[in-house]
Amino acid sequence: MSITSESRHVLEPALSVRQVLTLERVLAGEPEVVAGAAQLDRPVRWVHVAEAADVGVMLSGGEMVLTTGVLLAGDEARQAEYVRSLHRAEAAAVVLGLGRAFPAPPEVMRRAAERCGLPMVVLHRPFPFAELTEEVQSRLVRRKFAAISLSESVRTALTGLITAGAPLQRLLDEVARHGGCPVVVTNLAHRVLGTAGERSAVDDVLRDWERIARQAGGTAGDGWIRAELGGRGERWGRLLLCGYRGDAATGRLLADRAAEALVLHRMLGGSPVHSWEEQSAQSLLTDLVSGVVPARQLLPRARAAGLPVNRRTFVPLVVQGRTPDQLDRVLRLLGLPGLVAELAAGTATVLLSLARDQDADALTLHFATRLRAASPAVVAAAGPRTAWDDVPAGLREARHVADAVAGSSAALDLPAVVRLKDVHLRGLIRLLRDDPQVQSFAERELDGLLCDAEPELLNVLRTYLATGRNKSRTAQLHHVSRPALYRRLEAIQARLGVDLDDFEQAASVHIALLAHDAQQE
Repeated sequence: MSITSESRHVLEPALSVRQVLTLERVLAGEPEVVAGAAQLDRPVRWVHVAEAADVGVMLSGGEMVLTTGVLLAGDEARQAEYVRSLHRAEAAAVVLGLGRAFPAPPEVMRRAAERCGLPMVVLHRPFPFAELTEEVQSRLVRRKFAAISLSESVRTALTGLITAGAPLQRLLDEVARHGGCPVVVTNLAHRVLGTAGERSAVDDVLRDWERIARQAGGTAGDGWIRAELGGRGERWGRLLLCGYRGDAATGRLLADRAAEALVLHRMLGGSPVHSWEEQSAQSLLTDLVSGVVPARQLLPRARAAGLPVNRRTFVPLVVQGRTPDQLDRVLRLLGLPGLVAELAAGTATVLLSLARDQDADALTLHFATRLRAASPAVVAAAGPRTAWDDVPAGLREARHVADAVAGSSAALDLPAVVRLKDVHLRGLIRLLRDDPQVQSFAERELDGLLCDAEPELLNVLRTYLATGRNKSRTAQLHHVSRPALYRRLEAIQARLGVDLDDFEQAASVHIALLAHDAQQE
């Protein structure tokens, strides 16, 4: 797994200079920042009490140095060099206790510290440095072990989920629970692949996602912590903790553990990044279709998922006979923006987003024709929507059209794009199929055939009615002679007690058969 440059610097939790100065024991010394006030958020890795003039050579970086300056008094050159040596050693800050050596802040040290950007603090009231050292060291140790405990807890929880075959969303929920902040996973194009956390907080992040995405490649700050996702020298995504409120080092540790788990999840599951994109689209389209969440509230998620939404025409489609991967490839080939996901077994939902000046019907037909060129596919479409709030109704309309023609493409001559006007009576029956009275009607009308163990007669009836009672076409589809078909039709009429040459009786049987077939799906 790749680790961001931020993660390489401080991998164990630290207090900042600012936090140290707010400790009760430090406040008792009446601290005053006399230089480097802009650098008070520097992490303090350790605290040293040192009076040696050459203390810089003994430091390894991140230390807060406490001194009375007794060996520096009266030598301005040594005072300036002392500050410069601390700066070269990357000390976090220098704290000078005022007293006999320096009754007032030494101007030479103050100017040198300001030039170096090194925080310099003076204590106006003397107190034992040992108390401050003990206080800070104990806090650092507690924070370090708390971070290690958190790291192991996260690692154990995520590994357990991966072993149990949990989906990506479950892992992200666990990371958000530990982090107490929204979690976002993106591809390298900043397209959101997954989110977790309190819904309102996540929505706030996505609402401002365009700005956040532009800054995603920069240095994390103010609780925005990122970790790169990738392996074998290739990056393919990012994980972002949005507004983490703990210390930055612990947040980086959490982000790194989470990133490791996501990479492992992908490797063990063998799932490419685009499957995460499909999961994101599936979640969004499911929420749109269900209507549980108002469409307006889902707009930031759609935008963050990479769907153009400003001044667009939306075309909802349901496609039978193609996988989401196949549909996505065709969309990319034609340069059509859209979301694709499988919302029901054997069918994929597509939401096209077209520019207002594009011909939606022509592009939809072009898309469907391209799909059908290789092998049969049913493309059910709703009418174009120019308002985002109308998209959920459009998705439901496309699904209704697809349901109405499900399994009928072999018997019916369907257009390249099937719309509501094309499903006629079949569409109405699909809507009413769960009505008890419709169910009773179907069973009553077809009773003579439904109780027969031989389904061939029912299949012949279905084809005969679907072809508009075309005997030649029916015989051809069932690979039988005309005389053989006549005998079967006579058997059907005898068992049902109807005359199929009578339009009203044939229509009644046809409606019953449509209702029966709809109930079986």
